[in-house]
Parts: sequence; C-alpha cells; structure tokens
Amino acid sequence: MNKPAIKPNNKTTVVTTDDILVMLCKSVTDVLANANANMVTYSALVQKITKTSLKPDIGSFVLFDGGFSGLVVINFSAAAAIEIYQSYMTNMGIPLSELSTQHTSDDVGNVMGELLNQILGDFTSLVGKELQTSITQSQPKMLTVNKQLIISIDTNLDRPQARRVTFTTQNGNIFYLELAMDRTEFIKLHDFVPEEFDPDEIIRGASEQAKTNQTDNKSGPDFDQDLLDELGI
Repeated sequence: MNKPAIKPNNKTTVVTTDDILVMLCKSVTDVLANANANMVTYSALVQKITKTSLKPDIGSFVLFDGGFSGLVVINFSAAAAIEIYQSYMTNMGIPLSELSTQHTSDDVGNVMGELLNQILGDFTSLVGKELQTSITQSQPKMLTVNKQLIISIDTNLDRPQARRVTFTTQNGNIFYLELAMDRTEFIKLHDFVPEEFDPDEIIRGASEQAKTNQTDNKSGPDFDQDLLDELGI
C-alpha cells in the first residue's frame, strides 16, 4: 500500500493533471480498502468531460485550494452507497441487522462523508509527499439527489480540465469520481526523497476531523442556503 503514484524515470519527470488524477484514484481505492476490507477498482480508461455535476442517488463534492485549485465530485448509486456503508460498519463490529437499508438515511450520508474526508486527507498527504506542495480542502458536502445538478468552482480557471473515472465495488456496483482543475504540470528540478508518512494516522486524523465537523452540520434552511451560496446559485 502507498507505493509511489508517480514512477520515476531517467528523463525529466513531468507530472500532469492526469497523474494527479491517478493519485486521487489511488487514495479512493486505498482508503476504501482499509475501511471496508473490500476491493474497489477503477477503470483503466478516463473520460474527458466538459462539466462536473452531482447525480443520483448520493452526490458529494469537495473544493481544494493551495498549490493548485480544483473540485472533486463523487456520485454513488444507492446500491454502491449501501454496500460501502454496510461493509464499513460491519467491519467495525456493528451487526448488519442494526444498519440502515435506505441510502437516504442520515447514517449513510454521515459515513459516506467521513470516508470522503479520509480520501481527501490521504490525497492531500500524497500531494505533499510526491509533489512537494500543499493543498487544503473544504468540508465534504453529501446530498441525496433525484436529478442532475451542474456544479462548478466559483473562480476563474485559466485552462480548465475535467475528468470522470468509473469505480466498481467488490459486489459490482458502480460509482463515479469527477475532477475539475486547471491544466497544470509539475517539473522535477532535482531528485528528492519523498517524506514517509503513516497512512493509518492520516485516516485517524481525517476521521476525527470529520466527527468534529459533524457537530456544525445543519439540515434546515440555513444549510440549504449555505450550499446554494457555495455553488454560486
């Protein structure tokens, strides 16, 4: 686990947007594998898309900024969300009979939000380790939606790029990751030894942060207005 996402070569190393996408996909598979004790895989092919959107049944998004800016969207089908949620909870020792079977449950949304927070925590650590730059993330937003909602970053990107990757759970359920960010390149000027880190410590830290942030979550009109403001609507 946590093998370098970027393979060194004898020529000048150039890290592109798609390499950063691979790092993000690696964080998704690593965190979910640890959390669920299940295998999650992603397609070897990536789609170029022109816009990012929240789609049914559970959509989530995170903004990040710093060394580069971007938007991460993950759209889960109801079946994929329930499978991941139940696998995560049973892996923690909670009986299946006590778990929700509806993707609209608050428990499902809270768990998916916590996992997304862990994924982004792992991703930001990889960015710091392998790209020697820093990015910060917003609090993940989880929404149960029944129609497509187009979302975008409330800032001007000079050369925007958007990608979509298909993920498959152990039981064959599908979910999608979308990444929008400026087209960028990192060029290695000299060799360096990436700083080692403890992935379990990162996941624990992200989990604790998610629990802290949950106390600030609202489900009423104020939350809806905050969300609309963040989306620029």
